Amino acid sequence: MAATYKPVLWNRHKRVYDVVIGVGIALYLAIFIAVGMSTADSANTSIEILAISALGACAFFMLHVVLAIGPLARLSTTFLPLLYNRRHLGVSLFVVAAAHATFATVWYHGFGVLNPLVSLFVSNPRYDAIGSFPFESLGAVALVILFLMAATSHDFWLNNLSPAVWKTLHMLVYIAYGAVVLHVLLGAASGHGGSPLYVWAVVVGFVIIAGLHLGAAIAQGGRDRAQRSAPKNDWIDAGPADAIPQRRARIVIAPSGAQIAIFRYDGRVSAVSNVCAHQMGPLGEGCIVDGLVTCPWHGWQYDPATGRSPPPYTERVETFNVRIENGRILVDPKPNAKGAPATPAAIG
Repeated sequence: MAATYKPVLWNRHKRVYDVVIGVGIALYLAIFIAVGMSTADSANTSIEILAISALGACAFFMLHVVLAIGPLARLSTTFLPLLYNRRHLGVSLFVVAAAHATFATVWYHGFGVLNPLVSLFVSNPRYDAIGSFPFESLGAVALVILFLMAATSHDFWLNNLSPAVWKTLHMLVYIAYGAVVLHVLLGAASGHGGSPLYVWAVVVGFVIIAGLHLGAAIAQGGRDRAQRSAPKNDWIDAGPADAIPQRRARIVIAPSGAQIAIFRYDGRVSAVSNVCAHQMGPLGEGCIVDGLVTCPWHGWQYDPATGRSPPPYTERVETFNVRIENGRILVDPKPNAKGAPATPAAIG
């Protein structure tokens, strides 16, 4: 994709992933509306209002799933397939959220003399009162952020903005999440939140997301402490070469804080940066496939001896010099230039 910028590099997994997303959204909306019609007061609840609520609740649920995938993948590699195609889920989330916002704006602001968007922002100026706070504005803030994330989801933007800028932009999802939480809670406080169950659902969802992120941070912190290696004559002692599984890596942390992935393959060891040039994924948690380091997040590949992606791709990562003394791997913590060859060390 980085070389040709095709819209989507479809494969079987992506098709199955997207079918599951589409079917899941349809089932969620159908069940929500059916249950709502069977339990609500028909005199005060219309199919249109239920559809608006169903789209909003579905988008909010999908946002929780998006936020949960990252820490779940940190806690267990079982969830990596979900992470691999998470951008598809994020774009679908924006589409559902945009449908909710569009229908709600038309339904509540489309029958007056003002433009619906103008009416949305000027009809209620009570920003100083919780009970009548214009919660719609918070939803608009979240929708703009979700739009920016969906619009820049393609690798064209990632490569041209740079991975660091792109990642920073997409971290705004946490601001969007906070805005949506307040959107729902303040909407309930002003009498537009529907069932009190929505409030409890928001609280439970927040506790789950916060708990997953805290658990992932604790687990990763423990791994980082275990990966710190003592220097030996300015080189890092990375432990026995035989302790690294074939075509796998051990991650060590240099005194500077840089993460280094040391791969064992074909009777040799090589060291490269643990940070993938694509989305800064953990290369050391991947493996060697067809002689190339393969990132576990999105499958980007690099020659372990040069840090270069195979043609026609041009991405590069830093390499590190390595040697073996008495069966133990020593790594120079000073990185070579990105794509600079570093001679692998032979085991034995």
